[in-house]
Amino acid sequence: MLFATACGYVSAQTYPIKPVRMVNPFSPGGSLDLVARALAKTMTAELGQPVVVENRAGAGGNIGVETVAKSAPYGYTLLAVQSSITINPSLQKQVPYDPIKDLEPISKLSSYMFFLVVHPSTPARSVQQLIALAKARPDQLSYASVGVGSGTHLAGELFKSLAGVKMTHIPYKGSGPSIIDLVGGHVALTFGSTSVLPHVQTKKLVLLGVSGSKRSEFVPDAPTIAESGLPGYEVTAWNALFAPAGTPAPIINRLNALVKTGLAHPESKAVMEAQGLDATPSTPAELGQLVRTELAKWAKVIKTAGIKPE
Repeated sequence: MLFATACGYVSAQTYPIKPVRMVNPFSPGGSLDLVARALAKTMTAELGQPVVVENRAGAGGNIGVETVAKSAPYGYTLLAVQSSITINPSLQKQVPYDPIKDLEPISKLSSYMFFLVVHPSTPARSVQQLIALAKARPDQLSYASVGVGSGTHLAGELFKSLAGVKMTHIPYKGSGPSIIDLVGGHVALTFGSTSVLPHVQTKKLVLLGVSGSKRSEFVPDAPTIAESGLPGYEVTAWNALFAPAGTPAPIINRLNALVKTGLAHPESKAVMEAQGLDATPSTPAELGQLVRTELAKWAKVIKTAGIKPE
């Protein structure tokens, strides 16, 4: 035990002595990937060793997460991951990792909210009016998502649960097809990303509210869903950085400091602005608490909605 502790202490003091691998469990090109690569660039300059992003996609992110969870806890294998890590354990029958026991939180990276938009033919111009309409027409209003278990799906299910309404979920394979059908009037509403905002500007869609705990800088006049008719509603998707459980605290703390510095770098800020993301660095403890809170939150939503594990 003393030997192991001493080794951990020495490794923390000399870290890093070789390249660091940052695993992204999703395909290249997404917002998480772009943020991870910008951060890796600034971390490389600070650490004096290459920080290389490695995409290990598959099984809804589980392959990449498991890779990191089972890696040696010396700070040389990190995980850049989406908030889906708190959804998958309730959405899938078998997840090969425990996000609390197998991973050491480092820091949140970025976050984004969803935008509740309706087709102009839907006779609701506020969240309160939408709730009243859904109660008057149970199961007649349809809402689009980018797939079963996605953030846009669960944002709708949480809305239904808190508002006590029934709406019909229509899953699509990606945001493109869902927005096309929404603009075409084939579905009534969606909880979309910033990709819906150009259609709001051209009045092809109507924005009712935003899903975050505060208003969006992109549309500051739009109220939050919570303040405009549904108290307690909040959905914020996020990206974060983790290490394998057992990684020495000095290494975690150093990486946490590097994340804060890296996210403040002009290149990182430009990447996040282009993707509609907010930089949201945190302490390791804050990220750990967020994981625990959201695991419980989404487990309840998934159970209430009757979404069956795959």
